[in-house]
Amino acid sequence: MQGHHGAAAGAAADTIVAIATPPGRGGIGVVRLSGPAVPALARALLGELPPPRSAVARRFRGADGAAIDTGIALYFEAPASFTGEHVLELQGHGGPAVMDLLVERALALGARPARPGEFSSRAFANDKLDLAQAEAVADLIDAGSAAAARAALRSLTGEFSSRVRALDGLLIELRTLLEAAIDFSEEDIDVPGAGRLASRLTALDAEFAALARSAEQGRLLHEGCTLVIAGRPNAGKSSLMNALAGHDAAIVTPIPGTTRDLLRERIDIGGLPVTLIDTAGLREQADAIEAEGMRRARRAIESADRVLYVVDATDAAALAAWPREVAALGPAVPVTVLFNKCDVAAAAPPAPRPAPDTVTALQISALTGAGLEALRAHVRQTAGYLPGDSGTFSARRRHLDALARARAHAVATRELLAARASVELLAEELRLAQRALGEITGEFTSEDLLGRIFASFCIGK
Repeated sequence: MQGHHGAAAGAAADTIVAIATPPGRGGIGVVRLSGPAVPALARALLGELPPPRSAVARRFRGADGAAIDTGIALYFEAPASFTGEHVLELQGHGGPAVMDLLVERALALGARPARPGEFSSRAFANDKLDLAQAEAVADLIDAGSAAAARAALRSLTGEFSSRVRALDGLLIELRTLLEAAIDFSEEDIDVPGAGRLASRLTALDAEFAALARSAEQGRLLHEGCTLVIAGRPNAGKSSLMNALAGHDAAIVTPIPGTTRDLLRERIDIGGLPVTLIDTAGLREQADAIEAEGMRRARRAIESADRVLYVVDATDAAALAAWPREVAALGPAVPVTVLFNKCDVAAAAPPAPRPAPDTVTALQISALTGAGLEALRAHVRQTAGYLPGDSGTFSARRRHLDALARARAHAVATRELLAARASVELLAEELRLAQRALGEITGEFTSEDLLGRIFASFCIGK
């Protein structure tokens, strides 16, 4: 892969510095430096260049020679470091003032502040990580569950990349097989290797499908899904949010219109990260503030992965109106209708009336918890999340998009072969499939995409 990461390597002549630990007070704080001037900066900060890859206790010195702090210094000599450059880590006391003084001293010595993700982008530029592995660094930091953390670690150690490269190897074999047929005329496309090529393309499609399924599970672990709780005022929306969150995330009162704005809560449903959004009650008559809340609620509904539409099972008017209200939400978003307060309803609610195919219905009680386990199972099932994370790796939407495009080119190759198209057209489709796969690991990636990816990282990584 050497040489194809030039877009990320443009600032490698600079030496960068950043605080690598979270903001605030802590027992230990880490300042990290990377770049060609690190040895000179280390001598100025520590009085000497520490031996590589050894933790040594040192005083961290200011411009006047007085100690800023005392702690552990770790020096990594290029190329044997995370970034592939000279790297120095100063592990001192985690007070914000101390950390800021160390950064200011490094800046005065000629370093510049690191941009978000710049340490990881330099690791990518220097072929220490491919792009999928670099993204896994951020995914591991942001992991919202133990399963997500394990999946990110698998990607960081190269499991996802190795499967992508295995597919790339199959495409290379196919291109080689195709080259062997290129000597035959277009009129005689039924060459001895054509049948073998067709069977290989069928097997390749199965490999693409298997990797896409695994990547989709990884995407769910990384991104999770968004559930919007909607319904009439006092249907029990906030009570449902509190029951699913396991604590009082939303204020619950018998007064209609208590919830005026969107309330968000991040929860874990059997390993699936879920963002719950509680919304203002939907009704026709409302004051200006409540009307704004309903406008925001409808905007959240439009972007949700699923809407949980709560219906008060003790309210005859609500039971009669819910099909019309759900239909008004539009067909684009899947809806689950929840008949709430089933513990006090005089009778079970009527069977769901005719509605779009995307609508399903469950009976629950946000107060007693009845039906909530079935709801959790329903959320996991409709999201496509499979319990257990054995072999799952972290993935993102862009990875799924690249896989889908690569698979489409492979399918097009098979169709062209069946249509007796020219060998050159078949070879071009396979080349495009390889190029799409290369976007996952960074073999073929635009500067704009790299900028967007690394800008989402935290500073210091």
